[in-house]
Amino acid sequence: MRHIHCLPFIAMIALFAATANADGLQAGAATSNITPEIGGEIIGGFVPYPSKHIHDELHARCLVLDDGKTRLAMVVCDLLGIQRVVSSEARRLIQETIAIPPECVMISATHTHSATSALGKDRLKPEQELDEYQKFVAHRIADGVTRAFNNRRPAQIAFGTADVPEHVFNRRWHMRPGTVPENPFGGSDLVKMNPPAGSPNLVEPAGPTDPTVSLIAVREPNGTMISVFAAYSLHYVGGVGAADISSDYYGVFSEHLKRLIEADKPNDPPFVAMMANGTSGDINNINFRTPRPGKKQYEQIRFVAEDVAAKVHAAMAQLEYRDNLSLAARYREPSITWRKPTAEQTKWMEATLAAGPKSKQDLSFIYAERISRLANYPETTTVPLQILRIGDACIGTMPCEVFVEIGLDFKRRSPLPHSFMVELAHGYFGYLPTPRQHQLGGYETWLGTNRLEVNASEKLLDQLIEMAKEVAADPAMK
Repeated sequence: MRHIHCLPFIAMIALFAATANADGLQAGAATSNITPEIGGEIIGGFVPYPSKHIHDELHARCLVLDDGKTRLAMVVCDLLGIQRVVSSEARRLIQETIAIPPECVMISATHTHSATSALGKDRLKPEQELDEYQKFVAHRIADGVTRAFNNRRPAQIAFGTADVPEHVFNRRWHMRPGTVPENPFGGSDLVKMNPPAGSPNLVEPAGPTDPTVSLIAVREPNGTMISVFAAYSLHYVGGVGAADISSDYYGVFSEHLKRLIEADKPNDPPFVAMMANGTSGDINNINFRTPRPGKKQYEQIRFVAEDVAAKVHAAMAQLEYRDNLSLAARYREPSITWRKPTAEQTKWMEATLAAGPKSKQDLSFIYAERISRLANYPETTTVPLQILRIGDACIGTMPCEVFVEIGLDFKRRSPLPHSFMVELAHGYFGYLPTPRQHQLGGYETWLGTNRLEVNASEKLLDQLIEMAKEVAADPAMK
């Protein structure tokens, strides 16, 4: 297991004497366009398809914090997921350009389902050649962080929350006996993902939700806003145009909050809002008990995004800002076992592949292909985990679609008062259910959707909490 601490880099600061921070906390923010060419394959469903239109541009939104000893960079990308090698390459470029160590740079994906893939040919392979779009994304991330670094000025930071329960729903449901459909493997599950909305067969959700938007607000001492980093546990909203590239609600939130902040006059440098995905592996925007009427394309996206932005903006009026706080980071890569097919599953896989697909949407054949690839993986993989401490705030990351229970546990167990998680950081390792959810079955637990060992969530969360305790106990922090 690799353990990396983000230590002060006094020697490196000499390289930037002209811009060195001698007056306390500084911060800068910037955006970098990562919109792909039309025609690239949109992923998010079982079968990719080529894009035909760009409804709104995709961005990497970047924030750099500098306390005079440690620099942190936080990046949120409008992508379904970010392949591990893309994050590694971007962080390498950032270190070369502005000397922020890789372990001090957090790069996550929003999980918009309307983006061209930055995952490459094999989403899970840790070492691979970057394709052209991946190279483009890595360089644009590095450019954005460099611009944010160049935009640094004296800053203050505040931490807060906004309660927005009305847009988040657990999508895994217990149903009346005999009404859960057969899974692709010919077996049965105890829960159904995305059951028919309004169905009389619904019993109860299989898990909780997290209604809290966690936010870190950054401003100049004169009150001019620099950036807001927010995280909300909502999978995505959807309802986009057919074959459209779109940032989904994440981009609309960012632009609407910017309009609210800059209502009187534009900031210079511009204010940057960013919405990261919290822990939403089993959460979406569908009210299964009381279905909403149909809406036009992008209507629900705007409704959710603008409502969340308005509530965040209102919460900002109550925040207390400080400039006497310190920064720290921890980064580890613990080893976790890949899930492997059993002898029975292998037999099913071979028979299904031999029979061939019944259609492009044949789930049994799709999962047989997924399992065949997984069967050839090594026994273990390293999984990148990260902790950022910003004063009394603590952000933990995992490279998975993390179930909401895990994020709620992190908040409860973290020793720091303003703690929350961001998913899909530094890689894409599939869904991360808890062992209890594995027993219930359902789409997110199927072999081929879920790829890490059944107890992976407990092992990874224990590591994150240990890392959080390390930064909390650091006597240099204030």
